[in-house]
Amino acid sequence: MSGERGNGRPASADRPTVAVFRPDDGRLGAAVEVLESLGAAAVGDPMLAVEPTGAAPREDADYAILTSPTAADLVAGADWNPGDATVCAIGESTAEALREAGYRVALVPDEYSSTGLVAALDGEVAGARVEVARSDHGSAVLLDGLEKAGAYLHETVLYRLARPTGSGASTELAAEGDLEGALFTSSLTVEHFLDAAEDRTVRDAAVGGLNDAVVGAIGTPTAETAAEYGIEVDVSPDVADVEALARAVVDAIGTDR
Repeated sequence: MSGERGNGRPASADRPTVAVFRPDDGRLGAAVEVLESLGAAAVGDPMLAVEPTGAAPREDADYAILTSPTAADLVAGADWNPGDATVCAIGESTAEALREAGYRVALVPDEYSSTGLVAALDGEVAGARVEVARSDHGSAVLLDGLEKAGAYLHETVLYRLARPTGSGASTELAAEGDLEGALFTSSLTVEHFLDAAEDRTVRDAAVGGLNDAVVGAIGTPTAETAAEYGIEVDVSPDVADVEALARAVVDAIGTDR
């Protein structure tokens, strides 16, 4: 195998080369460490950059929903006070970030997704003021579902997600057939991967390379986005967690080898 790791060292032939796409704010490094611990040669490619807006959620809501650890970190940094709101988190990682910042989390849906949270709040939020604090790329499923449930909605965009300059080295590895696995952690990572491949004029070859590899996706929306662009998703674990995704991809590669 001729791929290189994210740190430039050559990948060993007995270890699969696996790309992971996370913001380069600690999460990318953590994901690389997980892959390395599982025996993979990790390629960390920062397909997302977080750009805070400086906005803060309302403090007079009945329900306050945060959808990511980044959102949790930003509201904590802004000394946000939820008041008497029922604080809801999509995913245990978001809930843990909120708890570490001193917030009491009242609800984490069994299914870590917008659909799961809508289902958990259905019948509870009619006539209630609901604050949704998230990125500028949040799914419409959450707002549409809560509105249908009768909630009075207010959305605060805490941060924007952009593609970092210089990202996309993994697209060339995919185009050359040097990736055995890839971890997509959101729909936007799929779109940014394809944009980076387009910039390098290797988009078709990169998609072909991915379809010869084991592709993992967190959540149904991410898997659906990949499918829309012709990328075949091989694994999507029930738990929306990067470690679970990494383990599933590496295990599937081991089975295929």
